[in-house]
Amino acid sequence: MPQDAFTLRLVAKELNEELAGGHVNRINQPEREEVSFLIYTGKRTVKLVVNVNASDCGVYFCDDDRENPAVARSFCMLLRKYLQGAEVLSVKTEGFERILRIRFLCRNEFVTGERELVVEVMGKYSNALLLEGDTVLGAVKTTSLDENCRRAVLAGVKYVLPLPQDKVNPSDYPALSALLDGPKDGHFLFTRVSGLAPVTAEQIVSAYRGGDFARHVHDFIFSDEVSPCVTERDGVPADFFARAVPGGVPYPTLSAAQTAFYLKRRAVKRVEGERRKLSAVLAAAIKKHEKRLGQIADKERECAGCEQLRVKGELLTANLWRVERGSRGCELEDWTTGGTVKISLDPRFSPAENAQGFFKRYRKQKRTLEALAPQKKETAEELDYLASLSAFVLSAETAEDLASAAEEMESDGLLKKDPVRKKKAEIPYRSYERAGFRILAGRNNLQNDKLLRAASPEDFWLHARGRHSCHVIVRTNGKEPPEDVLRFAAAVCAKYSDGKGDKLPVDCTRAKHVKKPPKAKAGFVTYTNFTTLLGDPQEAEE
Repeated sequence: MPQDAFTLRLVAKELNEELAGGHVNRINQPEREEVSFLIYTGKRTVKLVVNVNASDCGVYFCDDDRENPAVARSFCMLLRKYLQGAEVLSVKTEGFERILRIRFLCRNEFVTGERELVVEVMGKYSNALLLEGDTVLGAVKTTSLDENCRRAVLAGVKYVLPLPQDKVNPSDYPALSALLDGPKDGHFLFTRVSGLAPVTAEQIVSAYRGGDFARHVHDFIFSDEVSPCVTERDGVPADFFARAVPGGVPYPTLSAAQTAFYLKRRAVKRVEGERRKLSAVLAAAIKKHEKRLGQIADKERECAGCEQLRVKGELLTANLWRVERGSRGCELEDWTTGGTVKISLDPRFSPAENAQGFFKRYRKQKRTLEALAPQKKETAEELDYLASLSAFVLSAETAEDLASAAEEMESDGLLKKDPVRKKKAEIPYRSYERAGFRILAGRNNLQNDKLLRAASPEDFWLHARGRHSCHVIVRTNGKEPPEDVLRFAAAVCAKYSDGKGDKLPVDCTRAKHVKKPPKAKAGFVTYTNFTTLLGDPQEAEE
């Protein structure tokens, strides 16, 4: 995003028009590098976000509901002490730098004075500082003289502007004219003129139509003309611009464009963060069960020769008269194979005692194999169930989808119960309309079971063959759905599966032919009388 001096100057102008004369009602700090102000402007209450995180740095309006920590951070307490109830006097930039100055008039029963919140929007070097005069009262990110001898940022020191770059200030027209004695490319502007992002420099060059290039650059930068827009890539906000760009979605104001951009971006980040959290829990559970399955396989290999122990015991019992006491081994005819078998013996025991030892080891290993069989089956079923949960998490597109998966993981004991989630409304099925037919898809295994229970016997039920996928129900209401409706339902099924976007075979049958075995895991069913369709996820996208 071009959070350069060009864009920031226009942002400051809009913020000043909106906030000047407003009063600070509340101050929060939901993240270490983000502060929010609730400001009553006289007409409405707005939420101003000051973010100095390297990836999201900026000052913009936002109305999402971020959870605040139980104990306020120190910088938040400092801002509340000095700015609570203060009046916003102005918002402006520092020259042509990526620095915003928000002036406040602070009053209390003892003193009235001005303070400033200085926001340096500089990527990973971004910071927010509270000043009284030119003295720093506090900052989001502090440094000491030992860490940075050129510019200390800590309470009590004098505020010093960041060192300027070795570039021409575009407000100095003579210097700009001397630099740009002829048309230059965008890279040249970016590297030689201060306050421009690469995309802004390219926009300036693209808008040039001949004449004095330096004058064109100067007028473009300092014009108040705006035509804000937001660009997206694969449904994810990619950037926002003060001037229109090809493919951009237009917005009435730059503030509105910023708000839309950051809201969508934060929503995407929130979804991805929750996805990583749930995926990590599932990966740990899958690893645990895979390890258990491996241990069972090792024990099965150890007990694989138990029948040989029984045969040796029987051969030894039948040939006691031929084996001398104290012998370390013997070779006897094996009537099961027609050959001979060598048997190792313990010389401390008699041949009969050795035979009983073989039978004892046989019985023990047989009992072990009998005990391992249900454990292996249960562990394999649990692994399959965890894989289905993982498929739901990976195919989730919205916070609702992930909340649904988390709800199921809570019910299965994989996550701790979230008391807040209980208070929220029940998460609905995914719902579609096609040619007058309603199509419903479950978001998790619990919903899949619930969806099947609520289906009428003549409704159509679909599931990806040999894959973990959502269950889809086509409500028929006594009518026969056309083929394109079933094909669309199959596309939905393929989309929300672990097929990774590939076309998949999807089985389709009436709900009356689908049965849930007793005590089966959530989402597990058996079905008969089915036909198979090819589900194309792209059709569901369209």
